[in-house]
This record gives sequence, structure tokens and C-alpha cells, in this order.
Amino acid sequence: MRPVRRLRETPGARDAFGPLVDAVAASGADLARLRVVCDWIQYRHNFRETAVTRPVLPAADGGPEEARELAVDLRRWARADPAAVAADVAAALAGGDDGDGRVWLEDWVHGSASRVWRFNSLYWQHLADWEKATGKEYERALPGGESDGRNAEAARDLIWDLFKVWDELEARRALPPELYVLELGVGNGGQARAFLDTFTELDRRHGRDYYRRLHYLMGDYSAHVLDRAREEVAHHGSRVSGLVLEATRLPDSLAFLAGKAFCVYISNVYDNLPADEVAVIRGRAYLAQVRSYLPAADAAAIAARFGIGAAEVAPLAERLLRIGPELLSESAPDKFGDTGAAVRFWQDAWSALRQAERYVPLEGLDGYRLAPGVTGEVLRPLLGATGDVRMHVSNGALASFAGTLPLLHPFGRLVCHDLFTTDLEQYRTGFYGPGKYDGSTVNWVNGPLLALLASRRGFDVAFTPFKQRPGSHVKTLTAQVRDLCCCPRRSSGRIRSPNGSSASKPSTTSAGSAPPT
Repeated sequence: MRPVRRLRETPGARDAFGPLVDAVAASGADLARLRVVCDWIQYRHNFRETAVTRPVLPAADGGPEEARELAVDLRRWARADPAAVAADVAAALAGGDDGDGRVWLEDWVHGSASRVWRFNSLYWQHLADWEKATGKEYERALPGGESDGRNAEAARDLIWDLFKVWDELEARRALPPELYVLELGVGNGGQARAFLDTFTELDRRHGRDYYRRLHYLMGDYSAHVLDRAREEVAHHGSRVSGLVLEATRLPDSLAFLAGKAFCVYISNVYDNLPADEVAVIRGRAYLAQVRSYLPAADAAAIAARFGIGAAEVAPLAERLLRIGPELLSESAPDKFGDTGAAVRFWQDAWSALRQAERYVPLEGLDGYRLAPGVTGEVLRPLLGATGDVRMHVSNGALASFAGTLPLLHPFGRLVCHDLFTTDLEQYRTGFYGPGKYDGSTVNWVNGPLLALLASRRGFDVAFTPFKQRPGSHVKTLTAQVRDLCCCPRRSSGRIRSPNGSSASKPSTTSAGSAPPT
């Protein structure tokens, strides 16, 4: 288990337990109603203090009385002085949420409705302003400086599989005249260019003239990102169309594509969509609520930097989220002389942003709406599959995934590279977000939940390591209509490519089984 391995390998983390126990014992907290949870939070930038308490609110039906959970970050404690550990625990157990000067940015809400995700949307809507201020493109802020999904070899494998399906349908005279491929989350356009350039080359060798019938659709939430991607593939002309769209509302924008897409390609989108979290504590289901704030010291520093009163910080942050940095500077020139100054205010607020948390009883799964047309009933097999656990609901990913499946041609498939958990046990042994990347939010995606939803809708889902970079955390999700006897043969086993070479398909790992090692 990851936390246990980290504990054994990091003496500083082990040394923190003595001060932790001493501080808990000296706090006067009711130990019968106190849980202690230790995480190794690998994200250097995240929304947690080193030690926090989370109230566990009582159920309306007279269930267990209110309790508390003490959550600590072992990674930061491994580098801390024992006295600092004791001070952090004592402060957290003192429960000073309303008395330590925090500047609150919202009331208690579900995680997916938090200001954290409003900041995330702001980042993508005004990415050009952020990049101008930082002097680097957003992909350079990712681990390794690029997305794992941008890979020419992966595009080549995908095209061979498409050719095989199309050849078989053409032989049956069942291939439509227009061949649609959709990419969501286009980044800098590198993947689209790799796909289209490789497609042109292989189609010429293949001799079927599929390129002439191809329609490559690029969809992204950010108009700035989409414009940059269009420039990257401008030499493919009318074969490419760009669409500004919301990944969680695909049916609103792509109704014309229903049942026509032979491939939907998605890379590093789902982990950047809003998400709730649910927990099972002592056999009862709870929903994690959050409340965003700026610590008192950080809020004071921001106020001093921009020459504003401390009471103005929260209203200005709210206005920023509503109208963006350019209009904020225009509406408050006495505080922000230009857009660059408003962006610096945004960056400071984002860097300082934290979340308080609490657990509220989840009274009825059927009354909890995860995504359009999806209720909490889909969680029942997962919540009952293990003991105490906390997991992502991945609401935005669920909405996008559910909206994408109807777009697929009966012989089409969805290919998604992202940060997926593939086994519920992972949630018991590791921390999977949220964290901060530059100006955006990142969360791992609940793979077993997506697979369960797909199964109920007649689709098979498999997870494999990202073949072109096996050491990466990224996994590849593949979804396609459940095999029927009348279907052309699926691309499995060995594939004969048009140049006479062959390639093996990677073995699959079903959701719920142990992940590949």
C-alpha cells in the first residue's frame, strides 16, 4: 500500500506519529468520536492544510451523533519539526474555522459546485491572459512538460484499427459515405496533427481513399486553445472542423453526430472536470461538502499587495470569477491598472485557495443526482463493495462519458487517456486529488464507476496502461458496444496492417480487478 511504503521509506513521517498522538491526547477531544486519516498528498500544490478536521454530521433519522475526522498530510509532516506537527494538530482540533480570520469565498456546497471549479473554468476561458503572465504554454506546466496523450505511435495504432473496421464494413457495403472522428480536449493541436498527418500517409499506402471521406472534429472548452489547434492543422483544410463546446453537455452541441462517430478520442479531459466525493464511515454513506477560503495571512498579503482593504478581497475574487481579469481591471482601475495586474490578483488568490470540508449524511441514493439521467443508485454496488472508504463521484466525467456513448457508431469506440483509478482498493491506499496544476484543478477519475454506468447501457469498458509510456500514471480507457454475434470481428489479437506488418493489441484489465503492474 502506498502510504505504508512511504511511511517505511521516510523516517520523518514515522517520527511525526509521536507528536501526533501526544497532541491528540492533550487536546481534550472525545477520542470515541474521533477518526484519524493519514494521506500522502503527492500534489505539492493542493487545497489542504497540513492538518484539518472534518465534522461528521448526524443523520436526520437519529443515527450516530456528530463525530470528527482528523486528516493529516504525511508528506508535509515528513519535512516538519515535531513541534510544528503538534501545533498543526492542536490548531486543527481546536476547530477554529470561524475564529482564525479566514476569508470565506462560499457557503457549504457539494464538491462539484465549489469555487475551485469556477477558478478552473476561469483558467480555460482566459488561458491567453494566464499564459501571457507566466510566459509559458499550459502544457509546459504538466509533469514532463507535455500530455501523455499526444503521441504519434498511439495515433498510428488507432488508425490501423479504424481501417480494419472500415474495410470489413465496406466489404459488406455498410460503410457510410462520411467517416467521423471526434477529438475532445485538443490541447495545442499536436494530437490532431499527428493523427491527420499519419492518416494521410497510411491511407495513401492503404489505397482506399478514406481521407477524402474523413471528417475530423475538434472540440474544446477554450476558444484560445481551439484557435491554436486550428493553426496546427490548417494544412488539412476542410477535413477539419472546430467546435467550442462544454464537455459535460455534449448532446447540446453534437446531436447531429449521434450514432455516426467511429472514434471519439479524449486525452486529459475527464480529470479536469467537476467532481463530488462520497464516503462510507462506520457503514453509513456520506457526501463530502466543501467551503473554499483564503487563509487570513494570505488574504492580508493580497490586500497589501494591491492596496485594498481586507474586506474587499472576497468580493473582488467573486467579481473576477464572474467577469474575468480584463473586465475586472476595467471596472476597478484604481485597484488594477491593467489586465496583467488583475491576473496577478487571480494568481495570488488561486495559490492561497484552500477548502474546509465536512461530511453530511447521504439520506437516499435515488435522490442524489450525479449527472443528467444518472442518480446515486449507480453507486450502490461500489459503496457496498468495501469497508470505510472515500471516493470520487467524477460527476463531470460521468456526464461527458454518458453523453459521448450515444455518439458512437455501432462499430465505433471511445478511446480516452487519463488518470483513472481502476480498482476501488486504490481509494483506501492512496490520495487521488484534487490537486493544482498551474491554474487548473486535477482529480483522478473513478474508473469502476464509469465502467458500471457503461455496462448498464450496453457497452464494454477496458483499462490498459498507456502503451507508449508504460511508466506513466495515465491509463487508456476503451469503450465500445458490447459484442454481438452479428458484429464484424472486433480488433483483437493480432492486426495485419496494410504494409504487411502486424501488431498485438494490449491485454485489457476490467474495472474492479487489480490494476496492471
